[in-house]
Amino acid sequence: MNIGIFDSGIGGMTLLHQAMVLMPHENYIFYADTDHVPYGTKTREQVISYVDEVIRFMAEHDCKAVVIACNTATAVAAELMRSRYESLPIIGIEPAVKPAVAESRGKRVLVVATPLTVHEKRLRKLVERVDDAHLVDLLELPGLVEFAERGEFVSDSVTAYLRERLSGYVLEHYRELVLGCTHFNYFKDTFRVLMPPQVHMIDGSLGTVRQLMRVLHARHELLEPLPETDADWEQVKNGICVRYYESGREITDAARLSTIRQLHERLENMRKI
Repeated sequence: MNIGIFDSGIGGMTLLHQAMVLMPHENYIFYADTDHVPYGTKTREQVISYVDEVIRFMAEHDCKAVVIACNTATAVAAELMRSRYESLPIIGIEPAVKPAVAESRGKRVLVVATPLTVHEKRLRKLVERVDDAHLVDLLELPGLVEFAERGEFVSDSVTAYLRERLSGYVLEHYRELVLGCTHFNYFKDTFRVLMPPQVHMIDGSLGTVRQLMRVLHARHELLEPLPETDADWEQVKNGICVRYYESGREITDAARLSTIRQLHERLENMRKI
């Protein structure tokens, strides 16, 4: 059986990559809904329709669990999908606001996400629940999804975009930067250059994968025992079974698969920042 992981685009590969280094013995299906990327600028009704279509695809392709590797899709559709697909474990991702606030030591927390995630009640309620001291600020960064989808990760344009979007904040007042969109993990090196050295970056990928592992372990569906540490990427990367799809179309072209391998190499580098 497979573990299904999907996103509107390549952002969800962040979570896939983390799953691969923690569970290299599993079989994966990764689905990028490129026909509808980005989700973060769509209506709620559109996103719900897209997510339903993807989960039906996963159910038909022998998936024992599905991970919504998209903060926007999780916020909009996760609860509804769980009610529609009761026998299929569906794990969502959300911005890592709670651990960021806990680790902030009284300094401010900046949560960067897509417009739809920022304006969804789910994120607002999460902030209200954990942010008693009113430390959290929310910032929309829709342009980063567009940069990521065209493979532009390090450039003067990316730096200029982030500088402009961050210009209204006194960054020295912050201790935590929450990457609230899986696409944003590709830009950790540029964020690291722009943010003061005391700012710690955090995202929800690792926590989501660990929740996936707990769910599979409880259902006796993990192929290997719960690991204590990540596998060595260089040793396991060629042996992991993953099938990649774009809006239901399997990717078999050698050039496209080579590009995917390059994305994994970048994600491995970003994982170490």
